[in-house]
Amino acid sequence: MATHEIFMPALSSTMTEGKIVEWLKKPGDRVGRGESVLVVESDKADMDVESFNEGFLAAVLMPAGSSAPVGETIGLVVETEAEIAAVQAQAPAAPAAAAAPAPVAAPVAVAPAAPAVVAPLAPVAVPVPVAAAAPADGKVMASPRAKKLASQLGVALGSLRGSGPHGRIQGEDVLAAAGQSAGIPQVAEGTGPAVVTASANGKGAPAAPASLGQTFGQAGETTAFNTLQQAVNRNMVASLEVPCFHVGYTITTDKLDAFYQQVKPKGVTMTALLAKAVAVVLARHPQVNAATSPTGMAYPVAVNVAVAVAMDDGGLITPVLANADKTDLYSLSRNWADLVARSRTKQLKPEEYSTGTFTLSNLGMFGVDRFDAILPPGTGAILAVAASRPSVVAGKDGSISVKPQMQVNLTCDHRVIYGAHGAAFLKDLAQLIETNPESLAI
Repeated sequence: MATHEIFMPALSSTMTEGKIVEWLKKPGDRVGRGESVLVVESDKADMDVESFNEGFLAAVLMPAGSSAPVGETIGLVVETEAEIAAVQAQAPAAPAAAAAPAPVAAPVAVAPAAPAVVAPLAPVAVPVPVAAAAPADGKVMASPRAKKLASQLGVALGSLRGSGPHGRIQGEDVLAAAGQSAGIPQVAEGTGPAVVTASANGKGAPAAPASLGQTFGQAGETTAFNTLQQAVNRNMVASLEVPCFHVGYTITTDKLDAFYQQVKPKGVTMTALLAKAVAVVLARHPQVNAATSPTGMAYPVAVNVAVAVAMDDGGLITPVLANADKTDLYSLSRNWADLVARSRTKQLKPEEYSTGTFTLSNLGMFGVDRFDAILPPGTGAILAVAASRPSVVAGKDGSISVKPQMQVNLTCDHRVIYGAHGAAFLKDLAQLIETNPESLAI
């Protein structure tokens, strides 16, 4: 009898622990070579895990909702259906999903004549289908968050078509069925930097910000950090070791706003427009695109702009616009739309959220007038973009006018970037936005 162990796979270089979102197979089901067996949540993505072996899933040692360190045995596969009963009789019972994950017992012993074959599973990123038919056995596949929302909102999961991998129902599917906004991810699509206009009473008032989605914590209770939040927490603690400084600049946005109105009908978002502007200027300031390394200063070969996106169920992710300085504005916008769509269902590949060389954080859609961003580990700088609002501006000739202006603040690693570097970068960025934003479409 040959038994194959299913290990918790390492889905990224920084992953030390994974959470089982869902088993796509149940004990007794046939498993084909290259077929998806379960869905694992890493730091910032859900990924299907394929089997290298053909046979039958004999035992699930860690149920959905449990977490296990990388390399832990979480299931067993046998080659023939006749071997299932013997393995199940010897395999330890799976702990309850609500309980803290306990160490899994050693794999089932096999006869000396046929030693166990150890074969890890290969993680693969699966594109998000628009809709998929329900499984043949009638089982409703839904994420834990979707099940919780369905219970809270009174939505029948069996009536929904999921947008997740293999038709799995996601939280936003339930929210949509209940007539509520999913609200994820929070990005400045079509608004940032937001323009604050005068209200009916003459006082400036920001446009209503996008919904932050559902709040799961109740007054008086303590909720555990989810996997994504834990990853963010580790990064934020690591950032405390970096000697940072901040430098700000006020940029007039009347020409940028006018140009945006021209390209918006062609599918260009403000996020892509700002990312393109930043990337073009970064190409002329390689020091601001650099970062520290164990041996000194590392200068990336590409300008990859990561954009911070807040997720509705907690945490932060930074989809990356690769080679943003060399990608035309319209392609960049299409790439961004694709990244946003896949980040909603946590289907980004690790290289699509971990390879940024510079980060852009935009809170303009909330009417924020200024803020400082925390530097992500592994990069040299992050730019915080606030709302554009009407301001009284004094001209060099002494004239007074009202123009839209936004505050941008650059957070820099002082080991790589000095004050003069940051100031020169912001000056050039302001000049591009204020005088010739049309060049971004060339």
